[in-house]
Amino acid sequence: MSTVRAAAIDCGTNSVRLLIADVDPATGSAVDVLRDLRIVRLGEGVDRTGAFAPAALDRTFAACREYAEALAAAGWPPLRFVATSASRDVANREAFVAGVQAILGVVPEVISGEEEGALSFAGATAGLPSDARPPFLVVDIGGGSTEFVRGDGAASHRTSVDLGCVRMTERHLAADPPTPGQVAAATADIDAAIARAGAVVPLSLHEGGTLVGLAGTVTTVAAVALRLPGYDAARIHHSRVSAADVARISAELLGLTRAERLAMPVMVAGREDVIGAGSLVLDRIVRSTGAREVLVSEHDILDGVVQGIAHRA
Repeated sequence: MSTVRAAAIDCGTNSVRLLIADVDPATGSAVDVLRDLRIVRLGEGVDRTGAFAPAALDRTFAACREYAEALAAAGWPPLRFVATSASRDVANREAFVAGVQAILGVVPEVISGEEEGALSFAGATAGLPSDARPPFLVVDIGGGSTEFVRGDGAASHRTSVDLGCVRMTERHLAADPPTPGQVAAATADIDAAIARAGAVVPLSLHEGGTLVGLAGTVTTVAAVALRLPGYDAARIHHSRVSAADVARISAELLGLTRAERLAMPVMVAGREDVIGAGSLVLDRIVRSTGAREVLVSEHDILDGVVQGIAHRA
C-alpha cells in the first residue's frame, strides 16, 4: 500500500501544533511534510477562572487560520484536531469548538487524559533506538496536565493528572525569579500529583526500563543540556539527559529571570515564563522514578494521531 498523507493538530494549554505527514500504514513510519508550533497560551487563567479568555481564543484562532493555509497548500489531507487539558476544564468550550470548526471545517475533539496518554505513547515509542529497553514509561509534560503511560509494546497502565508548567506557574511561581518559598510550595504540589499518578501507573524504574520524556519542557531542557546554539529538533530527538543534568538545569532555570531565560539561544518565545515550573516537574518525576536518565522524543501525540488516520484509510 502506498503512503497516506494525514494531518493532526494538537491544541493544549500553552501551544497549538500541526503535523502533516506521509505515513506508511503497514509500518507506521512517517515522513514529515510540515511540523509546526505556535505558543498561544489558550489556557491562560483557566486554572483560576474556569473559562477561556477572549484574547486567548483570538490567539488560538489566528494560529488556526495560518494552519488552514498550510493544510490547503498540502492538499487538505484528512485532519484530526485534538484538544487536551485546558479544553477539558472550561465552561465556555462551545466558543472554542465553534471557532475552530468555522476555520478548519472539523470539530475539535476534547479527548480524555487517558486517550491523550495512549496516543502520546504510540507516537513516542514508534522508532525508538534499539538500545531503549522496555518497559517504557512515557511522560508527557504539558501546560495543564501530565500524562504517565507505561507498557512494553503497548500501553498497559495510563493516567493523567492536573500537573503542568502553566498551571504550576500560575498557582505558585509569581515572583521573577520565584522565591524559595514559592518553589517549595510548587514542589509539594508536584509531588502530590506524582503520587496520585503513581497510584495508577507503576513509576519505579529501579529494576530497569526507559523513561521517555515528551513535549516542550523536556525538549527545551535537552537543548540546554546539549548546549545547542539554537533549538534543533533533529539533535534533540532521541538525545539523553542524565538525572544529574535535569536537576542542575532545573535549579538554574528557576534562578533566572524571565528575560534571562528568553535570552537563552534555545528558548522558544512564549515558553520563558513557564519553563522553570516545567523543569521542576521533570526533575521531580525523574527523582520519583529512580531513572538515571530521560530519553527525549520529539514524536508524541501528533505522531500517534496521524498513524491512527493512516491505519483507518
